[in-house]
Amino acid sequence: MSTPEPEPSAGPVEDLPAVAPQLRALRRRSSLTLEAAARAAGLSPAHLSRLETGQRQPSLPLLLALARVYGTTVSELLGESVAAPDAVVRAADMEPTRAGGWTYWQAGAPGRGMQALRVHVPHGSQGDVVRVHPGEEWLYVLKGRLRLRLGDTAHLLAPGDSAHFDSLTPHRIAAEDPDGADLLFVHTLLQSPTAALCLGPHTGDKS
Repeated sequence: MSTPEPEPSAGPVEDLPAVAPQLRALRRRSSLTLEAAARAAGLSPAHLSRLETGQRQPSLPLLLALARVYGTTVSELLGESVAAPDAVVRAADMEPTRAGGWTYWQAGAPGRGMQALRVHVPHGSQGDVVRVHPGEEWLYVLKGRLRLRLGDTAHLLAPGDSAHFDSLTPHRIAAEDPDGADLLFVHTLLQSPTAALCLGPHTGDKS
């Protein structure tokens, strides 16, 4: 059973002004009611409604979850206009985007079966959020140390370490060091109306 994400504090959506109308448009394009989309993403309808009206700012994990529900990418959720898919992504074309304290750069082309991101995870941000969803994830630590929990097992990853796991395994990511952690992150984009997306605080051991 999915666990609803806790309601974040109210505040202006300054970093992601285009998200609210995009969320509504993509939900309607997917022919999902507010209740059905919220249930698939592990949210309450009221929370999703606040996201669609700009009263709440979604975190990066929540954007990833909604992208999976709507069968799209974070770029489209953000309302970014993207050119036709190109095999090469130049460093100069990677614009940083902030969401829920995380900073990420698109490192892959849209319209593919996988989404590649370069991510900076700050210390203390989203470390209590547990995610469960269909697909696979792969990550590679570039800088800093990353605390990865898969099910009941905790792993401490150093620069050069990587992990490849089934996303149906409950997983949580947190930066171990005060300066945060930088990583490459790849996940499959799967749309499943019966997907059990779980986004919420993990009540067990945080080691």
